[in-house]
Amino acid sequence: MSILEWLAHGAVLILMVVVLPFAWRLERQIAALRREGAGLEAGAAGLDEATRAAEAALARLRATAEGAGRAVAERVAVAEPLRDDLRYLTERAESVADRLDGLVRTARPLASAGEAPAAPRSEAERELLRALQAAR
Repeated sequence: MSILEWLAHGAVLILMVVVLPFAWRLERQIAALRREGAGLEAGAAGLDEATRAAEAALARLRATAEGAGRAVAERVAVAEPLRDDLRYLTERAESVADRLDGLVRTARPLASAGEAPAAPRSEAERELLRALQAAR
């Protein structure tokens, strides 16, 4: 063998010695991955099952929300005419109360600042005064 062949063999030997720890570490990591592969598969299966359960729960939640939305829409549709009726009755009641207040003021002269107001003369006046005081 020539010197060149000895140098080539030496270089290959040195390279093998340098590569050997890296190969050994790589082999251990591959073995660890194989051991943990079963756990990883079980984890993936559990995640898949949890995802399916969440999707089913979400579908039920959507159905419940849609049903509740329809129920609220129906109640609002029923309540709108009632709201309009109440608004009309309130406006009428305010105008009647204003007319009654005006009639009471004109029927009974206002007391001067130092005098106490006169006692109501009839049951209707007492009821009207009670209703006005309760409204305040």
